[in-house]
This record gives sequence, structure tokens and C-alpha cells, in this order.
Amino acid sequence: MKQTLKLFALSLLGSLRDLLPIVLVITFFQLFVLQQVPDGVFEIFIGLMFVVLGLTFFIFGLEQGLFPIGESMAHAFARKGSVFWLSLFAFSLGFGTTVAEPALIAIAAEAAKVAAEGSHIAHTAEAMESYANGLRYTVAASVGCAILLGVIRILMNWSIQYLIMAGYVIVVIVTAFAPAEIIGIAYDSGGVTTSTITVPLVTALGIGLASSIKGRNPMLDGFGLIAFASLLPIIFVLVYGIVV
Repeated sequence: MKQTLKLFALSLLGSLRDLLPIVLVITFFQLFVLQQVPDGVFEIFIGLMFVVLGLTFFIFGLEQGLFPIGESMAHAFARKGSVFWLSLFAFSLGFGTTVAEPALIAIAAEAAKVAAEGSHIAHTAEAMESYANGLRYTVAASVGCAILLGVIRILMNWSIQYLIMAGYVIVVIVTAFAPAEIIGIAYDSGGVTTSTITVPLVTALGIGLASSIKGRNPMLDGFGLIAFASLLPIIFVLVYGIVV
């Protein structure tokens, strides 16, 4: 218990240190450039304390929970020696952590409105909801495929730079054929998929898997899965725009 409290205190100090530059920048511009004190200083201070606590709990939870879970599951799958179950887990992890992402839900809803205004879909609530859901599931499936591809890359020891370069070549080619309304949404979808849950779990999975395989370096082979999770959604959404 003492060790846990000590680790939490260190994490709290780390959160304060990380947020201090932001606070100093905002304070400087507020007092010396705008030369005004914002309304509700006490409420802002309380909110800042909640931000510090929230960041602390989040980082502490990652270190104590998500990272060990991801690494231990990767070790377990490697010992099991089943590529099928490891691949299924990788796809399910990417799909499951993305489909309910709030940022993705918001982007999909806005995309449906844009598509309706551009007369690509009917102006009914049902049609827009169907379009938004299709977009969400497309992005979620793309992240699942991205994590699966990243796991296969680690297993097969493929060079990540060539896969990334080939992916962006495909992005440029598909962009030329995609509707103008979907291009910006597709490029944004690569960012909204890297959520606060997906990134730690996927990173831990990659590191744990690379650590479990003889001849793999966790620093060289354990990272890079998030790059696929940012790249493949762009391609999938562009194709979705062309088809739908």
C-alpha cells in the first residue's frame, strides 16, 4: 500500500510538472498581453486541480493496469503459439476500442450532415444515421485491420518504412478518385482513431509481442502499430466515400 501511494504521489508531481508550462503560457498572455483577469478565477483554479487529478489517475491507471495487461496478453498469445487467436485478438482490439470512440461518433455525425447537404444521401434522419454508422464501422474495421497488419509485421519481421511509404502512395492515388466532401473527413479520421485507450493497449501489445519473440528488439519492432492505425482509416474512408 505504501509503495502504491508513493507511486501515485510521484505521478501527481509529474502531472503538475507537465501542466505547468501550459499554465504559465496562459497566465502570461492573460495578464501581460490581454491585461485582464478572467472571470471566475476560483472556479478556474478548481477546474485546473481536477485536470491535474484526472491526468494523474489516467497516467497511473495506464502504468498499473493497461500496460501490464497488454504486455501479459501478448506474452500469453506468444506462448500459446496460435497465430489465429493472436490475429483475432489484434483485430478485435482495434475494432472494439475504436467503434465507441466519442470523437469518431462526432466526426461521423458531421460527415453525414455534409453528405446530405451535398445530395449524396437522402435528407432524412434515418439515411444520415445509416451513413454515419457505416462510416463509424468502416473506421473501426480499418483500425482492426491496422493492428492486425502491425502484429503480422512483427511476426514476419517486415520493415515498417516500406509499408508506410506504400500506404501513403495508396492514399494519394485513392484521394484522386474520392469525392471532395469526404477527403477532409478521411484525413481527420486517421487522428480521431488514436484514442486514449487504443494507444496504450496497442503499444503494450506491440512491445510485449516483440519481447516474446526471439530475435526481435522491443525498441525497434515493438513500436509502429499506431502509425498503421492512423494510416489505414484514411484509405478505408476514402474508399467508403467512393462506394457510398
